[in-house]
Amino acid sequence: MTNRRTILCFGEILWDFLPAGLFPGGAPFNVAYHLKQLGLDVSLLSGLGRDKLGDELVRRLNGWGIATTTITLHSGLPTGTVVAETGPNGDATYQITESVAWDQILVTQDHLQLATQASALVFGSLALRSRVNGSALDRVLQVLPESALRVFDVNLRAPHDDLDLVRERAPQASVLKLNAEEAARIVLNADQEEPGSEEALARALAHEFGCATVCITAGSRGAGLLEQQNWHWEPGKPVDVMDTIGSGDAFLARLLTHLVSEDYVPAGALADACRHGEWVASKSGATPAY
Repeated sequence: MTNRRTILCFGEILWDFLPAGLFPGGAPFNVAYHLKQLGLDVSLLSGLGRDKLGDELVRRLNGWGIATTTITLHSGLPTGTVVAETGPNGDATYQITESVAWDQILVTQDHLQLATQASALVFGSLALRSRVNGSALDRVLQVLPESALRVFDVNLRAPHDDLDLVRERAPQASVLKLNAEEAARIVLNADQEEPGSEEALARALAHEFGCATVCITAGSRGAGLLEQQNWHWEPGKPVDVMDTIGSGDAFLARLLTHLVSEDYVPAGALADACRHGEWVASKSGATPAY
């Protein structure tokens, strides 16, 4: 039976400006969206502006059944935006607006009380570009139950790709998720990764940061999962890619539904997560309708 306690997602919520239109986005929000669609209880710790873009996101969150009471609403900061451009293979590049509402996530006593009952906390590296958010995250981490998963989703987006920050935060995680290029940068200080090196990278990360679970995604090649020193690999399956925006977040959400389950089987969870990420890659935007 799946643990029904709340999963907290900490970090950015924003609008992705894509050639096909405007889509809700931000990695922690994307994970929260998919967790909710997959039947789990989820709360999003983030920030929105009191503007039309923020109002529309609140309206959509309410429609999806995702509570907005944990989202900071700012009068002096705008709702976040990202201009995303996709290449011929569906890969995306991003221009991320700075000094926006999700840079100032305020954590209240009510939020901390919610955290004491959480089964997992998902946090990413992008939101930690803000010192305010770093302090807020630390407050949440301090009150999490010892049994709760601490899921660090690394998203290195230049110029917000501080490897020292990642190395500082990774030891706080019980689950580390990143792509193969990010893993190669952290472990080898290399700009490119070598196909087939995923297991070695995962083992190096687990050793360096003391993390029992390390997941490395490798795009169309597939993904690997190091669980208690046992390595599992799931090859990717071909799909007609619309864009890859949010596919890794959907992958993580599906994996997390297994991680918080009492009947978690690593190999099956990894395969299920890969299929889910591939499905999202075949759609426009990060939050397709189910």
